[in-house]
Amino acid sequence: MDKRDYYEVLGVSKSASQDEIKSAFRKLAKKYHPDVSKEENAAEKFKEAQEAYAVLSDENKRKQYDQFGHSAFTNSQGGFSGFDGFDFSSMDDIFGDILRNFGFGGSASRSARGGSYREDGSDLLYRMNISFDEAVHGSKRDIKVDTDEECSECHGKGGFNSHTCPECKGSGTVTRQQNTLFGSFLSRTTCPRCGGVGTSFERKCTTCNGRGKVRKNKTLTVTIPKGVDTGNRLRLSGKGEAGINGGETGDLYIEFTVKEDDFYERDGNDIYITIPLTIAEAVLGCKKMVPTVYGNVELSIPDGTKNGSKLRLKGKGIDSAINGKKGDMYVTVNVVIPSKLNKKQKELFKELSDTDLDSDSEFTKFNKILKNN
Repeated sequence: MDKRDYYEVLGVSKSASQDEIKSAFRKLAKKYHPDVSKEENAAEKFKEAQEAYAVLSDENKRKQYDQFGHSAFTNSQGGFSGFDGFDFSSMDDIFGDILRNFGFGGSASRSARGGSYREDGSDLLYRMNISFDEAVHGSKRDIKVDTDEECSECHGKGGFNSHTCPECKGSGTVTRQQNTLFGSFLSRTTCPRCGGVGTSFERKCTTCNGRGKVRKNKTLTVTIPKGVDTGNRLRLSGKGEAGINGGETGDLYIEFTVKEDDFYERDGNDIYITIPLTIAEAVLGCKKMVPTVYGNVELSIPDGTKNGSKLRLKGKGIDSAINGKKGDMYVTVNVVIPSKLNKKQKELFKELSDTDLDSDSEFTKFNKILKNN
């Protein structure tokens, strides 16, 4: 089968810069690398992209390809020889993006100090259950977290009297070429000699056993912001896992779950409650004391209020520090029909029923349908 044009494989123009070529290969490598991809024919597609990048990322090989095409890299046996002389370490940062954990995981990079390999600490996630009242008004809560901290004895190095690791040349990783049925692939792994640190030591630290980190149980005070809701996350910068070899400390994320209240219902920053009214209060109107999350307030119930009517108390919802907005409180009226009446109450209702109570338009419409049926 004829080979596809290398520029076409990477999806770049023939005038593409080296940064554009590298970016294009990074995207394809993330998509098709055999260790992470479940795409059909991923291995073949990765090999094709890898071959194209091996040529186009090298200025000399690119000039040869532009002049002679694929024939410039076909050996006497008809095989591809574009990897000859190719510096696999130039792919270190690309394979670091592909093979390390995503989401709550550390990131790796080459340190500016001596070119040694360093790794940022992992982020941590702590799930916290809080009450409705804590969510509305905010609060403080002490939590205990198990996390790795930098060893104070060796200052995170893992040992003393360091020198550059001879196997990985200080990079912390080793890149090897593997031959499979699908062709040649590059794989990058942590250096087995230095454990990814990039340095070896004359004496290993006994406090951390060479890890550079020690496990500790810490007590942290978390300030719960008012207005927090289920699913909201709070980031505590630098409270996660310690990095390796000078890497940044990760963050701690607090994810909240708010317990439902027995009386109040919440929708965003708004609060809903249902209050009972007697028939007399609904018909004649009244002043009704209503409980809010800020204390009792007096609400005017207009005469003739119907069951299910909704009244608003402006600004009596949740004052949220999350989005800087203050909600309202909505009061739904539930007119309660008495299940038991004493003698006097029955006489009053009977007397009331003898009056013209069915003059309301709803009764008029209903009676008209009865008459015409």
